[in-house]
Amino acid sequence: MGDNVGWGIVGYGWVARDYMAPGIRAAGHRLVAVCDPGEGSRRAAESEGARAYGDLAGLIADPEVEAVYVATPNHLHREAVDALAVAGKAVLCEKPMAAQLPDAEAMADAVRRHRVFYGTAFDQRHHPGHRAMRALIEAGRLGTVTAVRIVYACWLDRAWTSVAGLDNWRIDPSQAGGGALMDLAPHGIDLVDFLAGESLATITALTQARAQDYAVDDGALLIGRTGTGVLANLHVAYNCPDALPRRRLEVVGTKGMLAAVDTMGQVAGGSLVFTDGASGRSEPVAFDTQASPFLEQVRAFGSALRRPEERAAYSVERDLHTMRLVAAAYASERGAAAPGR
Repeated sequence: MGDNVGWGIVGYGWVARDYMAPGIRAAGHRLVAVCDPGEGSRRAAESEGARAYGDLAGLIADPEVEAVYVATPNHLHREAVDALAVAGKAVLCEKPMAAQLPDAEAMADAVRRHRVFYGTAFDQRHHPGHRAMRALIEAGRLGTVTAVRIVYACWLDRAWTSVAGLDNWRIDPSQAGGGALMDLAPHGIDLVDFLAGESLATITALTQARAQDYAVDDGALLIGRTGTGVLANLHVAYNCPDALPRRRLEVVGTKGMLAAVDTMGQVAGGSLVFTDGASGRSEPVAFDTQASPFLEQVRAFGSALRRPEERAAYSVERDLHTMRLVAAAYASERGAAAPGR
């Protein structure tokens, strides 16, 4: 039996409908209510048994809503998180924290002041394959970790719309705050912290607007280094055809390497291989290929909501540092300095 948390969702777009709502149900929790200004989104929520509100006040006043997943366009995160913090609701906010760093700073301040349980939805921390990688790293299987290498790419053109026909706000700089780097790099930056056990301290990036005809970047290369010297490189893109190999995560150490293929993303599955640094022999690593990162994220957040001792796994300061790194990556092309922590 699960923890049976009563969830609300703010912004019922395709990620919320296709991944979060099923994750809530699969975890044994309840989707109680949805807030969305769109009539079609509200009808979709009601067809799934949830109450639907056109404004945030209605969802906040719903007594059965314990935790709220914020999945609006990035520029609306602050408004929702601020109001939910005042109301004392637990918040799981989609990444990036906000479209602009000052809004993320203000959100973190609201979370601190109102002492609410907050997490940024870095669902890749909860993929069973990535958890298996972390366990092997912590057990010393790789020796001293030296590098993390990530490719996380997709094809997102101007004409893209979700199955529900929702707008492609991710290519609008006023709503998204950036393009492929803003959308995809936060997952990779956070995974460096999750797998290496420490955040990047410095970062720089090159972006491109090469294949798509819109106003945000459609690709980026980022390089960074942790405080102890682990190097990381990330290639993120909206200009990689989906039929190509485009999702790979490698962690290299002095005793071996872990390579995960097709684990990054919203769905379950993928593969993981360990290669021994002495013999060169490779062997598959088993993990749960049926549980999606969204399902596991719901389980973990709900468990921490019920058991405050588990909330140490969440950190608004860490998430804000990730947002500062994203901002620094964009600024690096203009010669700006990376943030401290």
